[in-house]
Amino acid sequence: MVFKIALLGLGTVGTGTAKILLDTAGRNPLLQGIEIAKVGVRSLDKPREVQLPLELMTTDLEEIVTNPEIDIVVELLGGLEPARSLMLKAIAQGKHIVTANKAVISRYGDEIFAAAEEAGVYVMLEAAVGGGIPVIQPLKQALGVNRIHSITGIVNGTTNYILTRMQREGGEFADILADAQRLGYAEADPTADVDGLDAADKIAILASIAFAGRIKLSDVHCEGIRQVSAADIVYAEKLGFVIKLLAVAKRDPMATGDNPKSETIQLRVHPTLVAKTHPLASINDVYNGIVVEGEPIGQVIFSGPGAGSGPTASAVVSDILNIAAVLKTDLEAKQLHPLLSCAHQHYCNVAPISDLVTRFYARFLSQDHPGVIGHLGTSFGKHHVSLESVVQIGFQGNLAEIVVVTHDVREGNFREALDEIRTLEAVDSIPSILRVL
Repeated sequence: MVFKIALLGLGTVGTGTAKILLDTAGRNPLLQGIEIAKVGVRSLDKPREVQLPLELMTTDLEEIVTNPEIDIVVELLGGLEPARSLMLKAIAQGKHIVTANKAVISRYGDEIFAAAEEAGVYVMLEAAVGGGIPVIQPLKQALGVNRIHSITGIVNGTTNYILTRMQREGGEFADILADAQRLGYAEADPTADVDGLDAADKIAILASIAFAGRIKLSDVHCEGIRQVSAADIVYAEKLGFVIKLLAVAKRDPMATGDNPKSETIQLRVHPTLVAKTHPLASINDVYNGIVVEGEPIGQVIFSGPGAGSGPTASAVVSDILNIAAVLKTDLEAKQLHPLLSCAHQHYCNVAPISDLVTRFYARFLSQDHPGVIGHLGTSFGKHHVSLESVVQIGFQGNLAEIVVVTHDVREGNFREALDEIRTLEAVDSIPSILRVL
């Protein structure tokens, strides 16, 4: 039996996907039963790295998603529109979907999955998170018997590349970003990456699977890495840490019971001081790493290339293969396979960031007056913030530089203390506030 697929987009990932499907030697034999029947592109004249018959190419994307011969539509366009509309039209025509589009899924997943369930088709998205790292299907299948406690990940290669170079070279964020753009590791508009928006999309998707509920993207607390300076990298090093942009989804430690609708989770993206002994501390450059903790399995670590033609295409084709395998073995199935489909109905309860309990690192610039450290300690104490260390590091011009690390503290209390500290005459500014893993 041959399954006909259509590719929407023949860019970096589309090209990698086509290359795999056109060269099946030494790969899973099921791939020989998958045929590229149509390819949708924006321009027919653009030179390409993969050679396909001209009759397969078209700029009419709507004709593809309504073509009755197509079994699986592989959406690799990126962006919100027309990707979302084309996926919904394909679903309405009874076609299965494979996508790498984390932005559409994180924002419109409820609409897309509801339509897919009604139409009885699959929407597969392994490539939407972690590039070539298999994490979504393991969460659905191999780890599905576990009670997941947390997912903590480096899921954006651009920011990890920038922070790695800042650590190695001692450079400032703006300079490293400009060089990363020149080398092609960062987009001309890097906002989605450096402001944490891309990572927020991805952790929303992972949380929806791990905690069996829908996620509102607006519930994900999101901070980027623009505030991280070379000074913070140096101080983190002295304290035994590296700085990483982490995406975290965590079951509220106070949550009890077996009803997921009554539980609360934490969802956040922010730069974090990570102890050098932690598994994620050694994930560098454009690589991604994801740590899943659950019961009874304990800790599981996924790491590998988080982007690129080959790795992402590997995840795309694995989804195509999964759909083809299920359809081939159960042609008469009236229901979707529960380990491949996604049909959550309720929304997860997400705790406000002010309720988070964690350690903090903060860097202060102050006038070099006697008693400044004492005033800081008094303000923190009034708001029940316990300090692990307070150190005057040196000077920036005429201003003393003071670094504070707290014990575990409720974020709301810490922020209240900072608001009071900002009113102190001797305190010039608080250039950096980072959480500590």
